[in-house]
Amino acid sequence: MVALLAGLLVALGAAPAQAGAGYRYWSFWEHGSGAKSWTYATQGPSVARPGDGETIGFRFAVSEDSANAVQPRGTADFGTICVGTPAKGGDKRVAVVIDFGTAADASGGDTPKKTRTHCAQVDEGATAGEALAAVAKPLRYNSAALLCAIAGYPSSGCGEKTGKNGAEPDTGAAGDGDGDGADKSAGRSDDGGPSAGLIGGIATVVVLGAAAVWQARRRRV
Repeated sequence: MVALLAGLLVALGAAPAQAGAGYRYWSFWEHGSGAKSWTYATQGPSVARPGDGETIGFRFAVSEDSANAVQPRGTADFGTICVGTPAKGGDKRVAVVIDFGTAADASGGDTPKKTRTHCAQVDEGATAGEALAAVAKPLRYNSAALLCAIAGYPSSGCGEKTGKNGAEPDTGAAGDGDGDGADKSAGRSDDGGPSAGLIGGIATVVVLGAAAVWQARRRRV
């Protein structure tokens, strides 16, 4: 019995995410000077501080997690984007690519805007979020500092979960500001697997089952 329960615990811990499920959000990308491709940012735009001559990108899409997030489309070349913006002492230039995604990923009633690029000229210590705000207002954040909208897009919603039956109501998505936040449904973790509470409950059952077997054997002795 103990082995059976333990096997159940392992199986649930390895359970895959619900097929077709994902989250609709703005992902944040970096393209350093001389880089050949985009890199998914490891810090949120409110923390990351790109250097002069670097490019940052934002893409609105439905993704399960950062591993399958889609990159911004269009050029990421700093020289092309900032060609008309001369350097200025005390400031830095950051190229910004904003990809509003496709109609398939849009929230209900919204039509994606065309991908756009800007050259943000900001203070040397400015964050990626400040560079974005300099060229793409209005921005919208939720109470957990998750970036919800760029240039007013989308008109509503923030990191809502989607699936086979369409979008589910936002239950308070939380994140570190890079758009990779996700809400936690009852009994499920943010990656679609069982939640820590559910696994912990099963672990308790396993422990209690083992104790009962031990007590029974002790009485027989």
